[in-house]
Amino acid sequence: MKTRPRPGADQIRNNATESIEELKVLAESAGARVEESLIQSRPAPDAATLIGSGKLEELRALVAFHSADLVLFDSELSPTQQRNIERTLHCKVLDRTQLILDIFARRARTREGQLQVELAQLNYLLPRLAGHGVEMSRLGGGIGTRGPGETQLETDRRRIYARIKKLSDDLEHVRSGRSTQRRQRQSVPLATIALAGYTNAGKSTLFNRLTGAHVGADARMFATLDPTVRHVVLPSRRQVLFSDTVGFIRNLPTTLVKAFRATLEEVTEAALILHVVDVSSPYAAHQTAHVLKVLAEIGAAETRQILALNKMDLIPDSTESSETLAQRMLGEVHQPPAIRAVPVSARSGRGVEELLAAIDEDLPLDPVSRGRFHIPAGDGSLIHLIHERSKVLESHYAGDIWVVEAEVPASLKQWLAGYAVE
Repeated sequence: MKTRPRPGADQIRNNATESIEELKVLAESAGARVEESLIQSRPAPDAATLIGSGKLEELRALVAFHSADLVLFDSELSPTQQRNIERTLHCKVLDRTQLILDIFARRARTREGQLQVELAQLNYLLPRLAGHGVEMSRLGGGIGTRGPGETQLETDRRRIYARIKKLSDDLEHVRSGRSTQRRQRQSVPLATIALAGYTNAGKSTLFNRLTGAHVGADARMFATLDPTVRHVVLPSRRQVLFSDTVGFIRNLPTTLVKAFRATLEEVTEAALILHVVDVSSPYAAHQTAHVLKVLAEIGAAETRQILALNKMDLIPDSTESSETLAQRMLGEVHQPPAIRAVPVSARSGRGVEELLAAIDEDLPLDPVSRGRFHIPAGDGSLIHLIHERSKVLESHYAGDIWVVEAEVPASLKQWLAGYAVE
């Protein structure tokens, strides 16, 4: 069995630098202004403060110098660590998970998104209740009620458990409704193409370019949380559905992954995944590897993918072929899959036609093939259907017969079987 080499000091340092740069972008997306950042290297995390007393004193001096009112940690903090750090720094302290949850809470617009975020927040809060101390609630009176009573901690836990149960039930109804909608869509031969990728890779901008939609798109992380579905007509005249989904990110809290199960099902149920990569990012290869890992974790590893090498307008002097670019993007994947790559610029529209053609060729559902048909000239509805759902290559009238040669999807070809000629 082949094993991967253990990461060296340089790789660990690079990964830490990349992660802290990503934390800065997350902080700015949440509306914070980053004054300074620190990286602490320790053989093991300190149980009381994570970073140790010496580094904590250095951090306290920086907080005072910048008059900072918030300190963000890239690692997850235990309740005890968070409390100890706040007591020393005299300011608010959040870890990476809390920051992401805050961004999600700000960005969720639909009822489904709000339910998912609240569920994730409560699941994160529940094991941390003990860190807030135990307060005794008032004792009950009357026969059979004597004793220490119920602690405030137990009351809070019971309420949170009840709320989690309610949110989970509500989300299950959402999931059932989404499954019903998906079955209705699948009853018509319309394939779904799911846009997936690292957050801020330009998925929503590309989605708008492909579909003509007006989904909010900006440079902030997690600008899109709620999935959007739109119709698109491919060059073959096949109609498909494009679904824009939430972006992935390293160390995405497991509570969020579980909460967004209904949303991620749009990816797992897709006929084709359009994996959008920001090729201008210095961390593009690592981000691509991370997305492929998450896709495997949610059961979408075997779904056919196309790599959309986005933001090519930001590297205009590049002479690399799409195959070379794809190999570079997949350089950090342990066993890189054979994925077709198409360079595009969602902002300028460059390469979009080539991308649609690639989707048309690779789409496994309702494959297109060439056919020749004799259609009665008076059957206007059938002639219109062929024009609408196929690519007419050649046609002419022979008396009262319309002779047409076209590239036709399998579902329509079956419908036209009685009119087909060799």
